[in-house]
Amino acid sequence: MKNYKHAFDSLFKEINKVVVGQDEVIEQILICILSNSNALLEGFPGLAKTLAVKTLAELMDLKFNRIQSTPDLMPSDITGTQIIEDKGGKRDFKFQQGPIFSNIVLADEINRATPKTQSALLEAMQEKQVSVGRDTYRLDLPFFVLATQNPVEQEGTYPLPEAQQDRFLLKIMVDYPSFNDEIKIVDIYSEGNVPTKLKPMLNKTHILSLQDIVRKFPIATDLKKWAVKIVQATRESKDTIHFGASPRASIGLILAAKAAALIDGRNHVSAKDIERMALPVLRHRIILNFEAERRGMTADDAIREILKKIKP
Repeated sequence: MKNYKHAFDSLFKEINKVVVGQDEVIEQILICILSNSNALLEGFPGLAKTLAVKTLAELMDLKFNRIQSTPDLMPSDITGTQIIEDKGGKRDFKFQQGPIFSNIVLADEINRATPKTQSALLEAMQEKQVSVGRDTYRLDLPFFVLATQNPVEQEGTYPLPEAQQDRFLLKIMVDYPSFNDEIKIVDIYSEGNVPTKLKPMLNKTHILSLQDIVRKFPIATDLKKWAVKIVQATRESKDTIHFGASPRASIGLILAAKAAALIDGRNHVSAKDIERMALPVLRHRIILNFEAERRGMTADDAIREILKKIKP
C-alpha cells in the first residue's frame, strides 16, 4: 500500500505545479474517479474548478472534453446526432459523436442547462452508454462526469433535481485558498511560471486496476454497519431532515471511504475515513425540513449532528 501512497503523493506534487490550495478538492475528485463515480463541484467563479479537472485528466492521460452549459444547449449537442453522408451517390445516415464520448467530461455550470439537457447526461453517468434513436453506443472506460455549479447568480438557472444529484457520488465544496496559497497562485500566474507540459502519472489501465482494488478493499463489518446506520439516520431524523438518503448513499459512503484509505496508503478502512466522507457523500442527498431551514441550519450541520449521535 505504501507504493500506492507514493504514486498518489507524486500525482499531488505534479498537480500542485498548476493548481495551488485545493488539495482537498483534488483528493475528493480522485476519490470519485477511483470509485468509478461522478462528482459535483460547487464554488464561486475563479477557484480553479475547471483547471483542476483538466489538469487531472492530463496527468492521467485521459481524453478530456468540456461542455459549457447554457439554456439553449440541446441534448444532441452532448450525445451527438445522426448526419446524412453522401458516399458514391448514395446517402446514408452516420452517427457523429458528441463531447460525451470522452473519458472525463466536464459539464461546466450544469445548472444553466435546461432539465431536458441535464437528463441527457443521466444514462451516460449511470450506464456508461448513450442511446440515440434505436442505437446504443458504449462509452470508452474509464468514464466520469464532473459537473460544476455556481452558488451565486441563480437567476436563469435550473437546479438539479434530487434524482440527478443522487447520481453524483460526492458534492465537493470549493472554497477560497488561504493567504499564503493565494500568494503562490499570484506568483505562478502573474510571472509566467505556469508549466507548459505536465508528465502523465497514470493511464487508463492503471485507473481501471485501481477501481478494481477499491471494490475489493477490506472494511470491517462494524464499520460497514456504522456507515449504513449513518445513512439510515438521515431518514429517521424528522426533527431536521424532511427527505433522507437512499441505499445508494450507503454504497457511496463505503466506496468513498475505501478510496480515501487507498490514497492514504493504508490497507484497511478506518472510522475517520467514513466520518470525513460523510459530508460530501450526503450533503446533496438530504432535504432539510422547514423548521431546520428557519433556524438557519445547513445540510452539513444536520449531518454533523447525526455523526455526534451515532458512534462506531
